[in-house]
Amino acid sequence: MSESVTDLAGTGAAEFRYAKERLGEAGEGAWDRLLDWLMNDYFRLEVTGGENIPQDGPAMIVANHSGAWGLDAFVLLKSLTRILDRPLNVPAASLTFRFPVLGSYARKLGAFPIDPTLGLEHLNAGELVGVFPEGISGLEKSFRSRYRLRPFSPGFAATAVRAGAPVVPVSVIGAEETYPKFGDVPALARLFDLPYFPLTTLLPLPAKWLITVGEPIPAPPRPESYTARKAAARLLCDEAQEALQSLVDRERDRRGTPFW
Repeated sequence: MSESVTDLAGTGAAEFRYAKERLGEAGEGAWDRLLDWLMNDYFRLEVTGGENIPQDGPAMIVANHSGAWGLDAFVLLKSLTRILDRPLNVPAASLTFRFPVLGSYARKLGAFPIDPTLGLEHLNAGELVGVFPEGISGLEKSFRSRYRLRPFSPGFAATAVRAGAPVVPVSVIGAEETYPKFGDVPALARLFDLPYFPLTTLLPLPAKWLITVGEPIPAPPRPESYTARKAAARLLCDEAQEALQSLVDRERDRRGTPFW
């Protein structure tokens, strides 16, 4: 009797896992179709400069992070996978993987839990790694401060120096107007255990999006000493931020108006 109950319990658990997997796949498919529609029709996304991403060998793609909910990460990752013939690996905050559908979808696109080396093993294997050096602070800036890059964390530059990988700046224009951040609600952030809870529009606004890939910045020859490597990383970090801010400013001016 106990064995049959155990067998039934095991069968029920397997059926539950199967149903959960199918529901997850359905959710991912629905999100993928919605993202396609948003990018193609609603945001009228334009992607230029894709030829600046190396076709082989390691490279570190560095992008600005903006918009109240971080939708730009999904748009950027999906848009680059459309034009690349190679995988793009993106270290993402643990928060990303807390959401059932979005977390698993991000994994399938190339996201992985962030680690101290920021994907060094992928670069050493000759692969691409994409990072947002502003981190969460890029999403937290107010609408008044839109498109002004927050200070970069130099970790990505240290990884690029260690791997001898060039840094490729990529500007994302449009996210700031799609989900403008007017304030935040600390009580809701604490309730949902989030870094912040933005005060923004309920639905995304139909801003025009531009994603532009800039020219690669070569990594310096790897210094022998730790002190020299740290200094080289700091210089590379500053150079990357300056190049990306210039690219963001140029592309923002090229767009003219946010809605067209």
